[in-house]
Amino acid sequence: MQTKLLRSVIISGPPAIGKTTIAKGLAKEFGLKYLSGGDVLKDMAKEEGFETERDDFWDTEAGMKFLNMRKGNPEFDKVVDEKLKKMFVTEDVVMTSYTLPWLVKEGIKIWLAGSQEISAKRMTTRDNISYDDASGIVKKRYEENKMIYKKLYGFNFGDDLSVFDEIINTDGLGPGQVLELAKKTVKNHYDTQTTRKS
Repeated sequence: MQTKLLRSVIISGPPAIGKTTIAKGLAKEFGLKYLSGGDVLKDMAKEEGFETERDDFWDTEAGMKFLNMRKGNPEFDKVVDEKLKKMFVTEDVVMTSYTLPWLVKEGIKIWLAGSQEISAKRMTTRDNISYDDASGIVKKRYEENKMIYKKLYGFNFGDDLSVFDEIINTDGLGPGQVLELAKKTVKNHYDTQTTRKS
């Protein structure tokens, strides 16, 4: 009996780097389900009484407050990550997640690299806020998440990239260019898997 080719992809990277755009593009290209790890975490925030309907929830004062709650209670992240791991290994999915690349062995893992300056500029356009505000949010989210994941799991988010199949530097590239590079990575990985299974 032939083993089914694993059709799961994880897109990771720092805040406001464009993970959602790339993940949705890959899901459409390869006929996979799109799932946001952040949305699963937002569901937990909603259960705690937060208003999470805004797309930019994580960049709001409420989002920052929930971030501080997570620092004090690691169970939030652990529960979310366990849910994501189960979905990842049982469904054909493209998922955005900060942590999953370090927590699972399966799938294709792509890291979107880029400067915090470019991420902040992207956020000013996306969320209609000032560059100074965006820069502060990007820096805080990156550093706080890094601290949480180091304490929870022991890996250095953003520093230890050895778990990734591909690292794409997004600086100077448009979303379409980044997506094409990501598509190429996935296609090459599938081709390699197909060759090994045949």
